[in-house]
Amino acid sequence: MRNSHKEKDDEAIKEQKIKDLRAAIGPLSGRASMFCDDLCLARYLEARNWNVDKAKKMLQDTLKWRATYKPEEIRWHEIAREGETGKVYRADFHDRDGRTVLVLRPGKQNTSSQDNQLRHLVYLLENAIINLSEDQKQMIWLIDFTGWSLTNSVPIRTARETAHILQSHYPERLGAAYLYNPPRIFETFWKIVKYFLDPKTFQKVKFVYLKNEESVTLFTKNFEPEVLPEDYGGKSKTQYNYEEFSKLMMKDDIKADAIWGLDDKHASLSGHRVAPEPEHCTAQAT
Repeated sequence: MRNSHKEKDDEAIKEQKIKDLRAAIGPLSGRASMFCDDLCLARYLEARNWNVDKAKKMLQDTLKWRATYKPEEIRWHEIAREGETGKVYRADFHDRDGRTVLVLRPGKQNTSSQDNQLRHLVYLLENAIINLSEDQKQMIWLIDFTGWSLTNSVPIRTARETAHILQSHYPERLGAAYLYNPPRIFETFWKIVKYFLDPKTFQKVKFVYLKNEESVTLFTKNFEPEVLPEDYGGKSKTQYNYEEFSKLMMKDDIKADAIWGLDDKHASLSGHRVAPEPEHCTAQAT
């Protein structure tokens, strides 16, 4: 009974903090108003241990970034080239909690523009969010190190910017990040990258080594074996298919237009929103 009262008190405190934060940031309009629903405010408060002043600063920084970067306006046809090899994609399976899974395969890097690589990642973050079920706020990252080496790794600057965007502008969106079978040489890279991560994010990073049965078990128990691809110890034979994924993303672009009220802005593309044929189109990227 005492716990029940405490939970109610905690909820009341959190509701008041959300109201305080809304009052602190003041009136909003347009997309900023759409972005800042109560669940959004709660995530920023949670990221700053429910400190209203710190959450306010964090949220205001995000609103400035979104106003400039316009992540909700990025569309697949703009970054389709980045998706040819399937270096980052939204998986067609979820974890046992029903959370969206983003698969990152840094060994499949196929471009050199860091700006476009980041836009591609941000696009897929936004896409993962609009595909979360109503009862979910977090996604899973599955980072597959097959084919990765220091020679094809992203520059430290890009890794730092990626960590900054994820932590500063998508707080409490990461449920867990599984680093799947990283080579020993990755430890050198990790020693630098881990300093870019705040303590909360760092705790969500899980290493999965194929030669370590315990780590593999901890990973696979979070997924239904029938939906997890064979590449990751499951039974599914699913593979990334660039053409099929492009069709899916173009459908989701229409959904995103409707969510953000961008139907008119992209109306000129609505009749022929097709990803341009890349110079080296790969129908089946495996």
